[in-house]
Amino acid sequence: MFEDHFGLTGRPFQLTPDPAFWFETATHRKAMAYLGFGLQQGEGFVVITGEIGAGKTTLMGHLLASIDPTSLNAIRMVSTALEADDLLRIVAVQLGVQPRGLAKAELLLAIERGLHSVARTGRRTLLVVDEAQALSVSAVEELRMLSNFQAGGRAMLQVVLLGQPEFRDRLHGESHLEQLRQRVIAIHHLEPMGLEEVDAYMAHRLLRVGWKGKPDFTADAFAAFHRASGGVPRQLNSIANRVMLHAALSGSDLINADAVEAVVADMRADLPVPSAKHAPKAVTAAAELVSSANAPVAPAIDHETAARLIELETRIEEQDLALRRVLNMLVEWVEGEDARPTLTNRAA
Repeated sequence: MFEDHFGLTGRPFQLTPDPAFWFETATHRKAMAYLGFGLQQGEGFVVITGEIGAGKTTLMGHLLASIDPTSLNAIRMVSTALEADDLLRIVAVQLGVQPRGLAKAELLLAIERGLHSVARTGRRTLLVVDEAQALSVSAVEELRMLSNFQAGGRAMLQVVLLGQPEFRDRLHGESHLEQLRQRVIAIHHLEPMGLEEVDAYMAHRLLRVGWKGKPDFTADAFAAFHRASGGVPRQLNSIANRVMLHAALSGSDLINADAVEAVVADMRADLPVPSAKHAPKAVTAAAELVSSANAPVAPAIDHETAARLIELETRIEEQDLALRRVLNMLVEWVEGEDARPTLTNRAA
């Protein structure tokens, strides 16, 4: 709706990861460096973690788009609480092996043959596992065992694990993952955007859809966006969408902090925010912003109902995220533009 009002050619703040909107923040730049180093080693595991909506899937899509397919055979899978046998069968299918009717020993031999087949073409295989926090212990162990396959003294399989912060906690804290820890050659946690990056991030996305300066943004608006989103890209996109819609409906061509805070207050009224104890950092930040703006308080609900609502919302979000990532496996990722004008200091 607001796209037509402001003369835009598309949705600048869509929630689905889109490689055309790739934006390299400081933490994403560092993650790319770790991934590049890891791929040069050609073995072991590379681990990237981050909060929901931090940009892990987009990061990996950008990396895979820059990889030479004649030297690396990249395959991807989304973990949805997979057990070991299911994981092996998915890997087999990705390698062109039909796993039906094969016992585990036969399945492992078939996977090894598939890896050898790829290696004979002069390539090695890179397995990217998304939602790694959902992997069972047995599935993690099978991944470690698969990384042992070699040809000519070189590993035929390297693994990248993408997961939420709890996977990093598991990796550091669970003793039975010691052997996997010893094979991790690079690890990075995606941090939220800094305040100084919000302006450039929003300008980049708006310019990708033909933004010509309408609406404009005041400097204090970006501080409000950052406070409300906690610097998490998907949270920022969600808030920016609502703010742009509000501006279109109200006929405003200038967005300031007051407008952002008013929209965040409306969002909180539409969907009560979980308690700070259970809420993600970005949601907690949004709640604090609304409180400081003296927003109306949502009707109280009992603790049991609140806990059930939080659990249901979390499960729905996780299922939606997994589905989107499966769909994104079918997308051909393309690299975004390098130019990054800002909204407060635009080129003429």
